Amino acid sequence: MAAKRGRTGQRLELGLQLRQLREGCGLGDRGGGLTRKQAVQGLRISEASLLRIETGALNFRNVGDLRKLLDKYGVDDEAVIEALIALNRESGHQDWLTQFRGLMPAGMPGFVGLEPEARSMRAYHPTLIYGLLQTRRYAETLLELHKPVEETTSEFVRSSVELRMKRQEVLTRDDPVRLRVILGEAALRYPVGGADVMREQFKKLVEVNSRDHITVQVLPFRAGYRSANDFAILDLGDDLPPRVQIDSAWGATHTSEKRREVDRFIRRFDTMTASALPPEDTPHFLNQLEREL
Repeated sequence: MAAKRGRTGQRLELGLQLRQLREGCGLGDRGGGLTRKQAVQGLRISEASLLRIETGALNFRNVGDLRKLLDKYGVDDEAVIEALIALNRESGHQDWLTQFRGLMPAGMPGFVGLEPEARSMRAYHPTLIYGLLQTRRYAETLLELHKPVEETTSEFVRSSVELRMKRQEVLTRDDPVRLRVILGEAALRYPVGGADVMREQFKKLVEVNSRDHITVQVLPFRAGYRSANDFAILDLGDDLPPRVQIDSAWGATHTSEKRREVDRFIRRFDTMTASALPPEDTPHFLNQLEREL
């Protein structure tokens, strides 16, 4: 069982329930569900806002709009109504992620907010150490390298590193998320900082790979399939759909829960898992790289 559901998960749960009520109300054309355009008629929210609510990106600012929507869907069970109102109220409270939202690219807060609730995660990165496995010094050095190009500040670097370290708590809590990571050989050979920074990073990778809930594999330079883009997949258990996240060249983050897209990235990951070195070979590979520093 994952940790107690946070604000992002609560908004997603609310949105899923509302979408199911809308699609299953039997009040639309030919006895089907209502479209979002039909659902918002007479309400003070727009069709675009309802879409954002149903996808967990937003909650109701005015509880009266939620009550009217539920009435339109034919929901008259007061217990159900009050439960959804309570969920909407709770999802609007600030949480630990609030202070970091300004640091993240578009789309990323929603994904980061769900990480603590994941049952398991799969991630691939071809050119960098995956964020949840980075040491503090590796993360600091990497962000400092980017600072003059991205025109960021020292405060941005400091806060971004703190966010990265905070996210890693999902791996060290009492009920940790199960994580499986594939790193391209280039991610391990790219020198971030001096040899001491990389030695410390390699040591951490060896250590985390020894934990029962974390697996690190290396995809070496050899023929075979490999994804050109990094991505991560969240398994959120039986109550919420799985989600995939990819970074765009423009700096934004795209996430999707569409089953077809999620399945496509699962196939990519599984194919690379078969091509990568076995997890038990990871320490040996890292020891070889350390000797080359």
